[in-house]
Amino acid sequence: MSDTSIEADLTRSANGRIAKERLYHGLLFCCAALTVFVTISIVATLAIDALEFFGRVNPYAFFTGTEWVLRSENPILGILPLVTATLIVTIVSALVAIPVGTAAAVYLSEYASDRMRSVLKPALEILAGIPTVVYGFFALVYLTPWLQGLGLDVSLFNLLSASVMVGIMIIPMVSSISEDAMSAVPDSLRQAGYGLGATKFEVSTKIVIPASISGIFSSYILALSRAIGETMIVVVAGGSRARMFDPSEPFANLLNSGQTMTAAMVQAVTTDLSGGTAGYYSMFAIGLTLFAITFSMNLLSNRIAARYREEYQ
Repeated sequence: MSDTSIEADLTRSANGRIAKERLYHGLLFCCAALTVFVTISIVATLAIDALEFFGRVNPYAFFTGTEWVLRSENPILGILPLVTATLIVTIVSALVAIPVGTAAAVYLSEYASDRMRSVLKPALEILAGIPTVVYGFFALVYLTPWLQGLGLDVSLFNLLSASVMVGIMIIPMVSSISEDAMSAVPDSLRQAGYGLGATKFEVSTKIVIPASISGIFSSYILALSRAIGETMIVVVAGGSRARMFDPSEPFANLLNSGQTMTAAMVQAVTTDLSGGTAGYYSMFAIGLTLFAITFSMNLLSNRIAARYREEYQ
C-alpha cells in the first residue's frame, strides 16, 4: 500500500471522529438547553398567571393578609397563614432531620465498617425512594394515634405529625450528601489528628466536619428546600384549614391542623372553583411565591458552598 493511501485513510478517520464529536456536542447541548427551556417556561407561566391574579387582588393585601378562605364568592386571600404553617413544618422537620442525618453521615464516613456501610447506605436510599403519600398515611394512621397515646392533645390532622414525617423523609438527603462531603476529606488530615493524639470522635467533630462544612450546609439547604415544597405529607396529615400562627401559644400551633402553601395549591386545583376566578388564579401566585423562596435558598446554598469550600490537592 502506498503512502498516499495511508495518509488518506488517516485523514478520513480523523474527519469521522470530528463529526461524531460534533454530533455528541450538539445532542448534549440540546439536552442542557431543554432543561433550561422547561425551567424558564414554568417560571414564565407562573408569572403570567400570577400577574392575572394580582390584577384582581391587591398584592399588599395578599402578602400581608392574616386569613385564607378559599371560595368561589368573595374569597379572603391572605398568604401569611400559609407561609407560617410552611415555616413551622420546615423548622420542625429540620430539628428532626439535621441532627439525625448529620450523625448518620458521621457514622457512615468515620465509624462504619465497609460491610456495615454496604448495608446502611442502600437502606437510606430505599428510605428516600418511598412515595411521600405513604409517609402521609403513616403519619395519619400510626404517628398521630401514638402521639395521642403519649398524652398530647393533638387533633386528627395536625402539623406535628406532618412535620416529623417530613423530617424523616429528608433524612436520607442530609445524610447522603453530608457523607459524600466527609468522605472527600483527605485521609492525611485524619492521620495528622491521630498523630497529635486526638480520638476518633475528636477527629470527626473537629477536623472532618469543619473541613466538609460547605457540603454539609449545602445538604441542609437542599433538604429544607425539599421540605418547603413537600405536598402529599402535609395534605394527608396536616389538614386543610389555614390558621395564623399564634405567638402566645407556639406549641399549640403544632397540635392543631394547618395548611401549608403546597396544600393550598392542591385545594385550589381540586375544589369546584371555576377557572378564571381569583381563587383559581391564587395557586399561581402561591406557586410563584414558593418558587421565590426555594430559589433564594438554593442561591444561599451555592454562596455558602463557594464561601467555605476547601480545595485539596
